Amino acid sequence: MEHRNAVRAFIGSFTSAGGRGIVMADVDPATGALTEMSATDAVADPSYLATGTTDGGPVLYAVSETEEGAVAAFAIDGDGPPRLLGAPVPVNGSGPTHLSLAPGLLLTANYGSGSVSSVPVGPGGRPGPVLGVLRHEGRGPHPERQGEPHAHQVLPDPSGRWVLTVDLGTDSVRVCMLDPAGGAAPALHGETALAPGTGPRHLAFHPDGEHVYVLGELRPTLTVCRWDAGRGVLDPLGEASVLPGGHDLPSFASALAVSRDGRFLWAANRGHDSIAVLRLGAGGEKAEYVTTVPCGGHWPRDLALGPTGTRLYAANERSGDVTWFDIDPGTGLPQRAGSLAVPAATCVVFA
Repeated sequence: MEHRNAVRAFIGSFTSAGGRGIVMADVDPATGALTEMSATDAVADPSYLATGTTDGGPVLYAVSETEEGAVAAFAIDGDGPPRLLGAPVPVNGSGPTHLSLAPGLLLTANYGSGSVSSVPVGPGGRPGPVLGVLRHEGRGPHPERQGEPHAHQVLPDPSGRWVLTVDLGTDSVRVCMLDPAGGAAPALHGETALAPGTGPRHLAFHPDGEHVYVLGELRPTLTVCRWDAGRGVLDPLGEASVLPGGHDLPSFASALAVSRDGRFLWAANRGHDSIAVLRLGAGGEKAEYVTTVPCGGHWPRDLALGPTGTRLYAANERSGDVTWFDIDPGTGLPQRAGSLAVPAATCVVFA
């Protein structure tokens, strides 16, 4: 069976911690179960992935979360392992932890250097030399984690006009403009401050495109924001916890996903090793903590909705597995359905 007729999962991992690079798995359309097909370690520490489509077909992009920092592209046009398209391209930033696609560009959030890099996408989806780097400035109150900027995510908004960059070190989300000609790094438009010590890690948009949810790593909170795409302004509205009251173990939230109907949000908690379930109010302006369920392993680094939106996948880094859950459509509660062993798993995407 050719790739275009099947759904595949691509799982990133830390090769420096025993991972096998990028693992490709078949996705059962009826059950959501994953079956490993192949793997490639052509790039070191491909901790975050993204998929795109070019004139040459589907392409998988990966960061190389190393001190030097790089991005790479892979062809995913068959049942064999992803095929590297040229040499990895340096991003002129250290420790890239996230990447996303904008028109004609790859954008990376570089944790180590506290910056965002802009890389052109050329023919066939191959990345070219970096176009520019936006360097964050500032710090936060945490003595060990917030002494300097630490960009953790970069994500275009649904309108395609703006890019939001999340910085754990500065307790803020930056709103940036893209160069219409695609010739430079995103330009700073504005910055939204969050509560000191939040340590924001990732954000997600409500399906209406008018609300944004920012997950804190250092404080177990979800900040609900209003998003004005016309003006490029992000306004915090309130917070909700992603952990139950009375917990006494250190826990660091990592990733979040929003249901396609905008009724529920799920957040992964490392340490507490759980998935929080939050109910979103009508219009998306409020989030209410409901409960947590076990993540099926240890240290859930990533969460992803499956292709149908009815299943949730958790990449459990330290237990080395990807666990999938069936989602109750009425309550939003995930129910464990199975798992696949993937050493040092960090990220799951589908194509």
